[in-house]
Amino acid sequence: MILGITLGDVTGIGPEVALRAVARLTAEDTDVHYVLIGDTGVVRRLCGLMGVEADLPLWRGADSEPSRVYALPVSEGELPENLPAGDPRAALEAIAALREGARRCLSGEFAGLVTAPVNKASILEAGVPFIGQTEFLADLAGVSRFAMMLLGHDPAGRWLRVALATTHLPLAQVSAALTQHGIAEVIALTAEACGLLGLPRQRVGVCGLNPHAGEHGHLGSEEITVVAPAVAQARARGFDAHGPAAADTLFHHVFRGDYDAVVAM
Repeated sequence: MILGITLGDVTGIGPEVALRAVARLTAEDTDVHYVLIGDTGVVRRLCGLMGVEADLPLWRGADSEPSRVYALPVSEGELPENLPAGDPRAALEAIAALREGARRCLSGEFAGLVTAPVNKASILEAGVPFIGQTEFLADLAGVSRFAMMLLGHDPAGRWLRVALATTHLPLAQVSAALTQHGIAEVIALTAEACGLLGLPRQRVGVCGLNPHAGEHGHLGSEEITVVAPAVAQARARGFDAHGPAAADTLFHHVFRGDYDAVVAM
């Protein structure tokens, strides 16, 4: 299996975090190979500081020499050392790495893509229209139906899988951005994702927007006017969706195993 890893903005923590993670993973005996996508200069310097192999072979597809870890440059030459935070050259390099990693995933060359943090402000200031990596990758893939899901488990093996109805918006704009159709679509995507993850059921709990899910309209009406109709619409389409519920109650039930995933606003 080949996984691409973008280095993110090289003036931030992305390259170091990526390299330390890969150094730990390569100690495991698996058949996964890692391709670090981005500036080869920062990879070489960090490898030297960490005391690991600094001269990583370049990724050349099927013609690559045997290795667990490869480097994949996305531009000619190397970035200067000690670039200041927010430098547009680092921002453009991060965008180029995202494009290259996505292209190779879409072609089937990479099984998946792990993305290190980028600096959204510097990307915008460099002249690149950018909302977030989720939206950027969706655009590269040519899809309009997508959602961001955050997932992971605690030491006890209890999973949280949380899909978001809105992403990368100022908080003041969230309520106006919520629509019945949009929430119902995220519920559908979440249930489909549970199937893709191999879960035996796809039961989705839906959070309210306001504290205590609006307290029957006393703390906000979005649960009554938008969220509940969206849940009803999803159920009418055959999805096992429930809510809206207050977040503190809902996540307690998720940890008990009552739901497989959550849609949050």
